[in-house]
Amino acid sequence: MMRFMEIIRIAVDSLMRHKTRAILTMLGIIIGVGAVVAMVAIGQGAQNAVETQIASLGSNVIMIFPGASTRGGISSGAGGMQSLTLDDVQAIKEECPAVGAISPVIRTNRQVVAGNLNWMTGIFGGYPDFFQIREWSLQSGDFFTDQDERAATKVCVIGETVKENLFPNQDAVGQIVRIGNIPFKVTGVLAAKGQTGMGNDQDDLIIAPFSTVQRRIIGTDWVSQILLSAVSKSQMTEAQDEVRTVLRIRHKLQDRDDDDFFIRTQSDIATAATATSGIMTILLGSIASVSLLVGGVGIMNIMLVSVTERTKEIGMRMSIGARRKDILQQFLLESIMLSVLGGIIGLGLGLLASSLISRFAGWPVLVSPASMALAFLFAAAVGMFFGYYPAYKASRLSPIEALRYE
Repeated sequence: MMRFMEIIRIAVDSLMRHKTRAILTMLGIIIGVGAVVAMVAIGQGAQNAVETQIASLGSNVIMIFPGASTRGGISSGAGGMQSLTLDDVQAIKEECPAVGAISPVIRTNRQVVAGNLNWMTGIFGGYPDFFQIREWSLQSGDFFTDQDERAATKVCVIGETVKENLFPNQDAVGQIVRIGNIPFKVTGVLAAKGQTGMGNDQDDLIIAPFSTVQRRIIGTDWVSQILLSAVSKSQMTEAQDEVRTVLRIRHKLQDRDDDDFFIRTQSDIATAATATSGIMTILLGSIASVSLLVGGVGIMNIMLVSVTERTKEIGMRMSIGARRKDILQQFLLESIMLSVLGGIIGLGLGLLASSLISRFAGWPVLVSPASMALAFLFAAAVGMFFGYYPAYKASRLSPIEALRYE
């Protein structure tokens, strides 16, 4: 133990005699660790933001879209077929016990006017269950009711973005907005949800009773989407199977026929989005790790120079009893100290960089203890790996040849 402590003291003394060189050698490790921490924080922040935004769509959500139609060999793509109807919605509601809330959805874009202000926004038609499925709460006012749906009442609920552009600095509840030439009374303002992972503003919309939008604004008898939620998360698969069975029977599809609709779940979207974010995190971390390897090469280079410069010192230590193992440990400890100290400073730099990126660039960042520990351990491993060869070379010097070295 005493011998090892003496080796540590000699290693520290050696580094302190060449402070500037030690600092410049650590610079590669400092930048490498800082870059890894910051890049992984950006990737994990983006992934966390995507997961949060997907969660804002609601829980246990299942979305049904019309299928694709083909004419003359040309496919319309998803949603091109008008295959969903209100009768489908009613059948699912009555025949699928695993389904909780359900709402047809229809959408269009319109210029909306209030007083002397106007705003282009998305107009959604849905049942009152739409808000339950999306887990959307109110900032003020009330939702429209089932009675409003049955009577095709001209009422609506507006998003925060619409409210700010049509009714700045005033209460929107009870006010009138004109969609086309049709006046709608605002019954409530939705609580803000912010942007989706694709940058779409979830608060830039107006939601009115489905029957009102279908009859008075769009004038169609088809449904652009069916939105529903399973009774519980454990019944998601059961709900999908029930819905698929009901729709295939209603649409008179044979066993050999493909579905004329698409079923998507919140988990499908979340899996795809988080997988993409995870790949981005790995990519950013891998790119930043290259600078750590460059820092390791720098440590090897400086340690080789140090071995050459201290050849006579090594010979003198061996001549007074130092073993090859002691010389190996001394130089290996020097390289590990450089990488560990550089790693500690790099962690601080990474935290500072993450904070600055979040503050000035507005990017979401998430610094996890796991990523910091991984970056630090990688830095220590780099110091050990790249420091071993110079240490081994020093330990294999012949004492007699080393003493003769000039």
